[in-house]
Parts: sequence; structure tokens; C-alpha cells
Amino acid sequence: MEQQVTAVSKSCYHQIRTIGNIRSYITENACKTLVCSLVTSRLDYGNALLYNVNCSTIARLQRVQNTAARLITRKRKFDSKTPVLMQLHWLPVQCRSHFKLLLYVFKALHDKAPKYLEELIVPYAPIRTLRSENEEPITKPRDVRTKTCGEKRFDRTRAILWNDLPLHLRKEQSLPRFKKVLKTYCDV
Repeated sequence: MEQQVTAVSKSCYHQIRTIGNIRSYITENACKTLVCSLVTSRLDYGNALLYNVNCSTIARLQRVQNTAARLITRKRKFDSKTPVLMQLHWLPVQCRSHFKLLLYVFKALHDKAPKYLEELIVPYAPIRTLRSENEEPITKPRDVRTKTCGEKRFDRTRAILWNDLPLHLRKEQSLPRFKKVLKTYCDV
């Protein structure tokens, strides 16, 4: 994973420098469009694999995102990053990966995902009547053989994240509404 993060960081910083060379000639909206297409798309590619990755790895990607945000808004290096990310409506890198995983789970539960993802999602169905059956949890697979790779599997991580969501989020039926409420929940 370290090699992947290094490669992504390197290519993102290259794009940020290139955009920075023409920043004075373009508007903020044009800069945001360029950054979203050339930088954040690289940050988002495969970010579902960032679940349960060590903090130093996430921090490296977060620095890339902060640099891109500073480029768009023309903030200085030591200005606070949180208001800038909020102004741009961007989630931090760790929250982006959680958001993406939870969105996959929602789509799989509501038949809007590919069949191979839907097969990995198994709603919890107790043998007898329990209070927890109304909370719409999903089952967590128990056959994890290796600690390092097994904890990062999609079918395992999705259950952990989904079952930790508040009940009102799990019961949401509309995809646009779910995205909006989930983004607010992740942003906190």
C-alpha cells in the first residue's frame, strides 16, 4: 500500500505544480474543475482500500488534498485547512473512503449495485425474534484467516462500517437523501 500511496502522491503533486503554474490566469471555478479532474480523481481511485490503513499513510494523502485545496482557494500554507475543505464541500481522505464503502453497501442493499457486490451483502436475519432485527444490520463474515488482509476485505469492512451507522441512516431509502445525510454524518 505504501508504494501505491507514494505513486499517487507523486502524480498528484506533479499535477498540482502544473496547475499552479497557470493558476494566476484561470478563475477559481476553472481551477477547481482542473483539480477535481486531475488530482482528486487520483485520490479517489481505489480509496476503498484505505480502510484500516495506518495514520501516516492517510496523512500523506491528506497533505495532497490540503495542498490542492490551498491551490484552489489561494490560501497560505499554514492557514487552517478545515474551513477550506468545508468551503469546497470536500470530505477528508479517510472520510471519503468510508463514504465510498457505505455508498456501495447502500446500493447493494437497494439493488442498484453490480450482482457481485450484492452477493457479498447479507442482511442480518436472526433465528428467533430479537430487538436488533429492526435495526437493519448486515452480517459480518467470521472466516478471516489473516489479520492483515482479512480485516480489509470488502465484505468484512462494509459490515463494520454499516452496523456502526445510526439507525436513521440505515433506514433511509432514497439514494440522494442517503448521500446528503451520510456526507453530513461523515463530516462531523
